[in-house]
Amino acid sequence: MTRAPFTREAPDVRRQALVAAAEAVLAREGVAGTSVRTICAEAGVSAGLLRHYFEGVDDLVAAAYEAVDQRIDAALEAAVASAGNDPRARLSAYLAASFASPVLDPDLLAAWIGFWGLVKTKPRIAAIHATSYAAYRARLETLLADCGVKDRRLAAIALTAMVDGLWLELCLDPSTFGAAEAVRALETAAGAWLG
Repeated sequence: MTRAPFTREAPDVRRQALVAAAEAVLAREGVAGTSVRTICAEAGVSAGLLRHYFEGVDDLVAAAYEAVDQRIDAALEAAVASAGNDPRARLSAYLAASFASPVLDPDLLAAWIGFWGLVKTKPRIAAIHATSYAAYRARLETLLADCGVKDRRLAAIALTAMVDGLWLELCLDPSTFGAAEAVRALETAAGAWLG
């Protein structure tokens, strides 16, 4: 592991550096290798500074999960905004955005698996996960309702599960199928709900 040099930075910059470092370490080392020492070395700060910005490593990992979730949400919303006013195009854009940069990223997968692994053991991570997925499904329900889907709750649950499964498999082994095929599978499923 290459150590970043220790530098003086503004508090917000240092806090964001710690959040980014936590994500990077979690992606590279997994949950077992994510410690105050490895995160602070990655961020280029002394280990004592982590407690100045966060209550502890759990608090920092939770902040990293929230930051990743916000980044993904922003990418999905940007895709919808760029799709124009047609409800079907907006739904398609939302679904397809999970299979484009910055969401389709093997490094993001590694961090995400770490976050998922903590859902059952860390209540704060579980709460972030529940909030994140509820917001994703709610946005998807709205897009489905705009397209005239009657059972939009169940459709959103099914499509969310498909997105997760396809995204996971594509990040793990991109030789099996490509992003275009994942989107086509989702479009086929969405079409069935649109009836």
